Amino acid sequence: MKIAFHPKLLDCLPTYNRAQFGKDLAAGITVGVLALPLAMAFAIASGCSPTAGIWTAIIAGLITSAVGGSRVQIGGPTGAFIPIVYGIVAMHGFANLLGATMLAGVFLLAMGLARMGQLIRFIPVTVVIGFTNGIAVVIFLAQIKDFFGLKIDNLPAEFFERIQTLAANAHSVDLPTLALALTCFLFLISYNRLAQYFSPLRRAPGPLVVLILGTLVSFLFDLPVETIGSRFHGIPQELPKIGLPELSIHDFGKLISPAITIALLGAIESLLSARVADSQIDDRHDPNQELVAQGLSNIFAPLFGGFAATGAIARTTTNVKTGGRTPIAGIIHAFVLLGIVLIAAPLASYVPLATLSAIVMVVAMNMGDWHEFIELRRYSYNYRIILLATFFVTVVFDLTIAVELGMVLASLFFIYRMSELTRIERLPLSAEADEPQFLYPDGTMRVAAWQLFGSLFFGAVNKLEELLDPSAGHPEVVILDASRLIQLDTTGLEGLESLRDKLHKRGCTLLVCSLNDQPSSLLYRSGFVDLLGKANVCTDLTEALQRAYILLPNLMGNFAEDY
Repeated sequence: MKIAFHPKLLDCLPTYNRAQFGKDLAAGITVGVLALPLAMAFAIASGCSPTAGIWTAIIAGLITSAVGGSRVQIGGPTGAFIPIVYGIVAMHGFANLLGATMLAGVFLLAMGLARMGQLIRFIPVTVVIGFTNGIAVVIFLAQIKDFFGLKIDNLPAEFFERIQTLAANAHSVDLPTLALALTCFLFLISYNRLAQYFSPLRRAPGPLVVLILGTLVSFLFDLPVETIGSRFHGIPQELPKIGLPELSIHDFGKLISPAITIALLGAIESLLSARVADSQIDDRHDPNQELVAQGLSNIFAPLFGGFAATGAIARTTTNVKTGGRTPIAGIIHAFVLLGIVLIAAPLASYVPLATLSAIVMVVAMNMGDWHEFIELRRYSYNYRIILLATFFVTVVFDLTIAVELGMVLASLFFIYRMSELTRIERLPLSAEADEPQFLYPDGTMRVAAWQLFGSLFFGAVNKLEELLDPSAGHPEVVILDASRLIQLDTTGLEGLESLRDKLHKRGCTLLVCSLNDQPSSLLYRSGFVDLLGKANVCTDLTEALQRAYILLPNLMGNFAEDY
């Protein structure tokens, strides 16, 4: 039996060597340096302090690597959480965000221990693309305030109010802020091309280079732009106070819905990131163990002042590309961040918010699968409706509602499609059935055979009504060939029972033959076979015809009385 708690780190340690440590060290330092600007930028965009973002990256990064189910997963704050976290802070406050994060951690931990990791993969790709692109748009819109330097005290979390507030304050654009943000934005989106001509850039992550250059330009030219120091009074060069967030019983009830949203998105994003990493290193992650790690990350990060965290695709990919192959690289990345906080925290006060907003905007652009909109015409109407509906509701209303709507639409379309694939067709009987006792005087058949195709479930059970259509004749024996019936649910079972009862009232006997394993198991367990009579359950169509031959003399009298 597989152990419920088995981190990937335990698999890596027995064969770990000095050569791999060298690669993990280089990767850990690179990812740690990259994580610094992203952690601060994501935190500020979420309505939190940059300190909260850094400690989220440290604690979640350490736990994700130490007890996670992937060799190379890097945990921390991500752009996908920005609209969710911002909304929670705006509506409930930062303390309640910490409580919602811890509650989400409990949900994630329970999902992992209950081995529900595989269920996340049931979410259709249309829903994933829809809410991912929607989140990217929400993140982009949220950065307009700092990108343009607009004089807005509190940007509303609700979409229409946010657009109205941005439009009403469009006249307050700060030109130095816009110039710096636009320069950083253009430099970052052109970074890969520039790195082809300037080899030193190839070794440094783009966000870090932009952070350093933007800060230097702002400091040397004394630009009148807002910085981390002016808004947040810098980053404390010390360990945070560890403790539980202050919550009341009244607040707890309001946090359940936000916590479910955090847990759902955290599970989806972390497992998607792990799957991407698997394809890059030819490995297979443990989804349940990964959920356990994300649960613990979200439980412990708030104790240090951190907030929601999950697996970060960009940092995980960077870890792989720079040589990281074991969780040691992720652990080193966390300690690199810790060292930066304890040694170089005062320098963060000079970082301009315009530079961080440019970084987040580029992240938002890169996280979206925009080509999917262009290629929509290649796909079915169902695909388009699910993707566009999920995208629209994510942008305008709420991620949780969007995912729920997407799943409902996907389920309804799937049910409709499966019901279309389920068929009941009349079978032409063999020459053996042409004997006189199988025929009425007018030449019509006393025996009718039908074949079931597909799945007889709640969405297709109404198709059994075809067998009761008067235009199909008045047979004394009806044979159902279930050789191509692959699945039967309880509603389908109830439909068969109803069919049997209605045929019985007409003096007609129902025979079932060629049952596959799943339908056979349900029919026997439910007692339907006993009701039908075991002699009326045949191995194949030939045996069913032989059974009909035996039944017909006895049924003729009943039929004559009824008709």
